[in-house]
Amino acid sequence: MSATIRILMITSEWPTASHPQTTPFIKRQADFLMAAGIDVDVFHFKGRKNPFNYLRAWRQVQRRLKSGSYDLVHAQFGQSALLALPKRIPLVVTFRGSDLLGQLGDKDGQPTHRGKILQRVCRMVALHADAVVVVAEHMKRYLHPSVQAHVIPSGIDLDLFRCMPQEEARRQLGLPLNQRLVLFVGRSEWAGKRFEISRQAVEILNRTLPAKLIVAGSVPHKEIPLYMNACDALVFTSAQEGSPNVIKEALACNLPVVSVSVGDVALRISEIEGCELCADDRPETVAASLERVLRRGQRIAGRETVKNLDERFITQQVIDTYKSILIRQPAGERRQLTVDRSLELLR
Repeated sequence: MSATIRILMITSEWPTASHPQTTPFIKRQADFLMAAGIDVDVFHFKGRKNPFNYLRAWRQVQRRLKSGSYDLVHAQFGQSALLALPKRIPLVVTFRGSDLLGQLGDKDGQPTHRGKILQRVCRMVALHADAVVVVAEHMKRYLHPSVQAHVIPSGIDLDLFRCMPQEEARRQLGLPLNQRLVLFVGRSEWAGKRFEISRQAVEILNRTLPAKLIVAGSVPHKEIPLYMNACDALVFTSAQEGSPNVIKEALACNLPVVSVSVGDVALRISEIEGCELCADDRPETVAASLERVLRRGQRIAGRETVKNLDERFITQQVIDTYKSILIRQPAGERRQLTVDRSLELLR
């Protein structure tokens, strides 16, 4: 490109020193956009369900936008887009899951009242956006029918999530070399992840086939590929998801997946030999699927199915979305792109 697109990325979730494992996929997208030549200024904040936090963040964002330094705003999560309203420049919103699907309670895993309000807010925000992105096809039905959304899943860093010998991975992690290992990735205390189903399933499994459950909860993201290469299967029992990254990452490591039907998991694994999509979410059903996968005792051919999710390819789709809205901006807006500059951005 002969001209640099300058964006303000707003996100309510971002890795920090105290929470380094938070939303690595958003930071990765920002990093890959910058590597592709996009000028990305990240504004991250914590709403913490407090209107005053949103008001404070809104004022900060509005001051930045008044400078006229940006071509567009890219909001990660629907609630982040509130900070860009009323619009001064084009707005892209990426909905990633619980923002549009509704949040579940930490204790009971049931939809919360705040979550239902957030859903309505997201539907409203989508109507004001110049481009809407969802990470999975099934999320479109939560939007107003007039909204034409782009489906752009979160990408995978295929250089990080790669295959390696199982014995080597186990030695690095200090895991037993002669046991069947089932991997659960996520915080076991989060009700929405439904760890108890996975725990009970492995307990039932042990009645007929010995296996050990490995929980990677607060593990640094860069170490997850080690666990995926060390284990024999991934078990996934979440109640609600958009497009779960852990499934795609497991496939990139050729790790067999046993999952309940949630988000776009069926799309990802239903045609892969050695993976199982459970008929229901009962621990007995999950245990039976795990037993079949573990008795098979082989890695899967999953990596080939996710090559199109390479973060470099996904980054180009995001950039194409930016270009598509910049070229159609009408005259008279506060930070008007000239026709010449718009054409430059399309080259």
